[in-house]
Amino acid sequence: MAPRVVLGVSGGIAAYKACELLRRLTESGHDVQVVPTASALEFVGAPTWAALSGKPVSAQVWDQVHAVPHVSIGQAADLVVVAPATADLMAKAAHGLADDLLTNTLLTARCPVVFAPAMHTEMWEHPATQANVALLRSRGVLVIEPAEGRLTGADTGKGRLPEPAELFDVCVQVLARAAVDRAGVADLDGRHVLVSAGGTREFLDPVRFLGNRSSGRQGYALASAAVARGADVTVVAANVSLPDPAGVKVVRVTTTAQMRDEVVGRAAAADAVVMAAAPADFRPVTTSESKIKKASDGSAPSVELVQNPDILAEISRERGRSGQVIVGFAAETGDVERSVLDLARSKLTRKGCDLLVVNDVSGGAVFGSTENEAVILAADGAEIKVPHGTKGSVAHAIWDQVAARLGDDTNR
Repeated sequence: MAPRVVLGVSGGIAAYKACELLRRLTESGHDVQVVPTASALEFVGAPTWAALSGKPVSAQVWDQVHAVPHVSIGQAADLVVVAPATADLMAKAAHGLADDLLTNTLLTARCPVVFAPAMHTEMWEHPATQANVALLRSRGVLVIEPAEGRLTGADTGKGRLPEPAELFDVCVQVLARAAVDRAGVADLDGRHVLVSAGGTREFLDPVRFLGNRSSGRQGYALASAAVARGADVTVVAANVSLPDPAGVKVVRVTTTAQMRDEVVGRAAAADAVVMAAAPADFRPVTTSESKIKKASDGSAPSVELVQNPDILAEISRERGRSGQVIVGFAAETGDVERSVLDLARSKLTRKGCDLLVVNDVSGGAVFGSTENEAVILAADGAEIKVPHGTKGSVAHAIWDQVAARLGDDTNR
């Protein structure tokens, strides 16, 4: 049976984006019932929702009363997602008000519920809205952080609805986890996690740099998976060109030194730090202020390198809070004397982290791919093989291990 999704739409200008989310859900085989508010129908009419979902649409409890829709829609749902969720809608949901079909559906649903807020920055930051969001989250509702960007009119700031493709990704992950373990859907609720992603660049001159092939896909998959599990997520991204995951604060850097400053400065506040980025091990001692020219005699310039700071070892050594879990990554190829796992076990001991995710990158495997496989080594001696799959599935396997090791911290 196709997963049954209720798409609630409340009255904000971002309602038009929900059409794309609906299309993605239906085209991927989900059975979707759209439940708009009366205000939402001022932005996108019922015929549009009906045509895209293939089902009749109503905002009122009085239509098709014999079918008891105000109860039956929520009872039958596998997921309820409200996008956009306005301040008014979340206030009603937080306080159990039920004056239309959508708010009644929210009261009867016993499945995972996801809110994707969209509103002006001042409305999002208002103490009343923040209190309502906190109350909803305390009840197990996944409230995604809004994105930053252009709002209605000339305003910009935090409050923008995340892109439909990224919201769809969250919905799919929440459904998948609920199908396996409903109790573990939001096992990172209330946790703050810090993820690094991408590959740093060390400049030789204004146009050339030393770098690596990291795309940031695994780091972004980790961020998206953490959001779907209820975490507050910050990503320090080095030269990543992927769309920002829904609900994630992205801090952009270029060099290893910049990444070190951002990660070290933020690590103390995090319950878990996952260093999925590929920081350059070395940087040039000097950087030319102008483009280095070819020599007329055909000779090549020499480049003197110096070692970059070891970010993973530093944050592992100087932990900012009790119960914190730190995860490193090892992209290894092995050599004539030692296997990939031999090298990784040595690295785990040397770095001092709690978990080390080991990728065999022989022949350029993993980089830029949407799929991955790994072995997770733990400081306590555990060794977990993660089978080949999407980078999203690998991300959840990593968070499973992190969640099992997170300590109780009364200061969080």
